[in-house]
Amino acid sequence: MNAPYNNQKTVLITGCSSGIGHCVAAGLKQRGYRVIATARRPESVEQLKVEGFESLQLDLADSASVQQAFEQVMQLTDGKLYALFNNGAFGLPGAVEDLTRDNLKFQFETNVFGWLELTNLVIPVMRQQGFGRIIQNSSVLGFVAMPFRGAYNASKFAIEGLSDTLRLELKDTQIYISLIEPGPILSRFRANAVAALQQHIDIEHSVHREKYLGVLERLNKEGPAAPFTLPPEAVLKRVVHALEARKPRIRYYVTFPTYLFAFLKRILSHRQLDYLLAKAGNDGKQ
Repeated sequence: MNAPYNNQKTVLITGCSSGIGHCVAAGLKQRGYRVIATARRPESVEQLKVEGFESLQLDLADSASVQQAFEQVMQLTDGKLYALFNNGAFGLPGAVEDLTRDNLKFQFETNVFGWLELTNLVIPVMRQQGFGRIIQNSSVLGFVAMPFRGAYNASKFAIEGLSDTLRLELKDTQIYISLIEPGPILSRFRANAVAALQQHIDIEHSVHREKYLGVLERLNKEGPAAPFTLPPEAVLKRVVHALEARKPRIRYYVTFPTYLFAFLKRILSHRQLDYLLAKAGNDGKQ
């Protein structure tokens, strides 16, 4: 079923205040898409409006905010939506043994539960219109794990599992699910991770105190925190393909580390891969 041109080009994006979300919103708008850009903070929403975006407040950690934003989107688009780009997320660094139940819930509220709720709201709309694209911005840490990133690793592994299952459940529809798996990308992700670490992890009383101090030093330095860091336009390129290809790919790798670890996961033993991941993680690579 072919969609009308104006409906076909409406894309809802989460996490547009900076980084990947802002870049993708701007890039798609420039390509002629109708972009509805959302952000968590009211001041970010206002800045997006100043920049010429249709913008709404959407806090993925707040169910009422997700529901309200979705209703506003439906009003703006007459109940139609071509695509959803789930992007809004953050990373909570910390050793697994230092994570509390509340820490993990805090990470999952935004990175998993909010995405699931919003995705499940748009699916009936896409079923009714007969088409749609759902693009999930995952991570290289969605298929390999690195030390001191347990909460974020778990959230991205969860998104990968939910997305793979959803793709199978929608196989007889024209609703396509794509996972984008970036490695290190220039964004505010690092600054936000510093704030989350300092707020939620008891660094001074942890057996990993010295490691945390090294992590903070690395994250606070100027310039890319990891080799092979790419600008967010690298993600935009994959999003465009996922939106415009007749049959979009299931997975899109972004950055050299993603390609490398996907290859190594296929050819190495578990112990060999563990050795490399532990070394890469302790060297500070994302």
